[in-house]
Order: sequence, then C-alpha cells, then structure tokens
Amino acid sequence: MNTDNQFFNEQWQLYQKVLNNNYMGHQEIYGILHDFLGNYFQTPFSLLDLGCGDASFTTQALLNTLISAYKGIDLSEVALEIAQGNLERIPCEKTFIQDDILTAVNQLVKQQEYSFDVVITSFALHHLSLEEKDSVIGQIFHLLKPHGILIIIDAIRLSAEDRETYIKRYLNNVRQDWSLISSQEYAMIENHISTCDFPESQNTLSAIARKHNFDRYECLYEDDFETTQLLCFYKAGLS
Repeated sequence: MNTDNQFFNEQWQLYQKVLNNNYMGHQEIYGILHDFLGNYFQTPFSLLDLGCGDASFTTQALLNTLISAYKGIDLSEVALEIAQGNLERIPCEKTFIQDDILTAVNQLVKQQEYSFDVVITSFALHHLSLEEKDSVIGQIFHLLKPHGILIIIDAIRLSAEDRETYIKRYLNNVRQDWSLISSQEYAMIENHISTCDFPESQNTLSAIARKHNFDRYECLYEDDFETTQLLCFYKAGLS
C-alpha cells in the first residue's frame, strides 16, 4: 500500500496531465467506444474491465448505455477507490477486485461462476509478455458469453516494427507533440515506456485470438501516429 501511494503521489499528476490534454487520444477512443456499446447492445449487458484504473473514461463510455453489471479489476487499491466514486454515475451492479490481471482472470475461470458480454482491457495488455498475453486472451474467451466481445485498447506497433523501433518512434512523438510535458516529466515517461511497454502488432494479436477460437475481429480506431488502436474480437454464438 505504501508503494501504491508513492506511485500515485509521484505520477498521478502526470497521468492526469496526459489525459486532460488528450495526448493519448482518450476522448476519441472512448467516444467511439460509447457509440459502439450503445449501438451493439440493445439489451442489458455485463462488462469485465481488466486493469480498470480509476475508470474515469470508462464511466463516460458507459453513460446512457444498457449496462447491467460491471466488474473492475486493478492492482492499485487507490485507483479502485477512485473508480468506485467515478462509477457512481452508472446505475448498475458494480464489484471491484484488487489483483493483477493474470491472477484475477485465472481465478474467475476456475470459479466458473461468471460470464460477461464484454471484456475490455485498456492500455494494460502491453505490459505483459507475449506468453502472458496469449494466456490472458485464451482465458478471456472462456469468460465471454456466446456473441461476447473482447475489446483491446492499447499501444499497437506496426507489423514491420520491433519493440525498440516502436518505442523510439513513440517517444519521438511525445517529444514533438506533448508540448506541456516538462523535461523531468518526459524522463519519467521515457523510463516507464522503455522498461514496461511490450506492444504487439495487430497481426500478432489477431493470430492469438484466432488460436483461441475468436471468430473475427475489426479495428474501430487507429490514431494518426499509428501507435494506438481500438480492436474488437468477437466470439461466435452457439451453433
């Protein structure tokens, strides 16, 4: 908990600055997500949010939709406390779990008590190794109802890029376009991305999804810099 509080004390303001200035395209992404959820689901739906953080933008995406149940999972107790406050605006059943994504998903599958119409993970999956991404996506398939959807909002590298090339290109965009970021804040961002980010290409993620029997996928959003995408992976209905 002390480590958690320290993280928020040191980096929360920077995180909010990035969001408030829309440097990562959250306004466009979650506007598209809001429209998608509203149009796709004409009956009540349940949603599992993996790595939910403070759920501030997810709350905006869920406004005026037919969501009936929300489950948020995050490693940070502080973020979950803020998420509970943000989601008070959404009139549905809500539960929160403090855990890492890998452990939580495995536990939910083992319990065999839960299934969801939507599983969403936003800017969290790229922190996992390729093997961990494979495992999580496979487990998510078992948590989805027939016709369920996995939504991945994340850093996505070009097919021809390796990790180092993507990170160099992304950080170059940060230097050029995140104009209100100080040199000290840039150093924090550079350190985080260089040590914690392991983005995959769209082709790699779609291949993993096919391996785990997802029926099809589509890209609903890609930013102008070709660094971030919103991908939907669809589970087929019962035959």
